[in-house]
Amino acid sequence: MANKTIIYADGGSRNNPGPSALGVVVTDDKGKILKEYSCYLGEATNNQAEYEAVVFALQKAKQLKIKNIELRTDSELIGKQLLGKYKIKDPDLQPLFIKAWNLRLDFEKVDIKIIPREQNKKADKLVNQELDSRNKLF
Repeated sequence: MANKTIIYADGGSRNNPGPSALGVVVTDDKGKILKEYSCYLGEATNNQAEYEAVVFALQKAKQLKIKNIELRTDSELIGKQLLGKYKIKDPDLQPLFIKAWNLRLDFEKVDIKIIPREQNKKADKLVNQELDSRNKLF
């Protein structure tokens, strides 16, 4: 296994709040995809879905026994909250922040990187595939 595992996390909500999903892509430090995940979340805001994606990514990394993570998100709000640069003003986000913060303690190293949306296309695609497949069910 590579020294550092890169995890792309994305969450999305249609109509905000509305039907929501998450997408997570786990790669090695060379960009080779190791795992992909997506999950329907039900009714949530976009920010809640983004946090759920981070929590899910950290839970999967723990199951995979990954120790050194670079977690990439295109959400400036979530990224800066996890970096301690923004306060968590939304009471609905506080429990998700605490869950993500506590999960970080299970790893040797977790770097949070805020990336442009264009660099998070694979995770975003998983979100949209999950939401599109749900639309067909109803």
